[in-house]
Amino acid sequence: MSEPIKIDIWSDIACPWCYIGKRHLEGGIAALGDDAPAVEIEYHSFELAPDTPIDFEGSEVDFLAGHKHLPAEQVHQMLERVTGIAAAEGLDYDFDALRHTKTLQAHELLHFAKEHGRQLELSERLFRAYFSEGRHLGRVDELVSLAAEVGLDADAAREALESGRYGAAVQADIAQAGAYGINGVPFFVFEGKYGVSGAQPAEVFSQVLTQVAGERDEAAA
Repeated sequence: MSEPIKIDIWSDIACPWCYIGKRHLEGGIAALGDDAPAVEIEYHSFELAPDTPIDFEGSEVDFLAGHKHLPAEQVHQMLERVTGIAAAEGLDYDFDALRHTKTLQAHELLHFAKEHGRQLELSERLFRAYFSEGRHLGRVDELVSLAAEVGLDADAAREALESGRYGAAVQADIAQAGAYGINGVPFFVFEGKYGVSGAQPAEVFSQVLTQVAGERDEAAA
């Protein structure tokens, strides 16, 4: 058996396109059926709005209108559009319930989860909690509860967050993104050499995987 194809994903759990992009990647892999190569997926940290307070006072419309300097009506239209695109992927976005917050500790928790073999499960759980359930992911208690749901030890997760010992790993991911020239997410890197920016359609991911697998076969021949 050949080594799985490595897919590194720079992402932020507060990024609606990152959750959609996750579904598109999964769809691209599934579309290949029996021909799908084995993959190894690793998530990397990217903070879209690092200056966000943990307890932001206001709605998602308020945040985006202020952060992007856009009229509230235009923001409403943007959110309606992304909600529709998400719904087509089976994702139920509830921007009225969403609690905008700083995502630093969520990223630290994802590094903790990676160390314990639960990063993919936690990534999915955090996205759903944030976009569909209105959970406050800037609070340690909420993060610990979600970690426990995916099989992580709650006490160890709390210690990891309260100690801040994964903070350097988060910053290393952000620095690597800068080195790659990544200034927006989601961003997918295949085998360390092919970059795909944004929530591209599933067929794009199918094509990239097929190309990478084909190049591997040629190299091994």
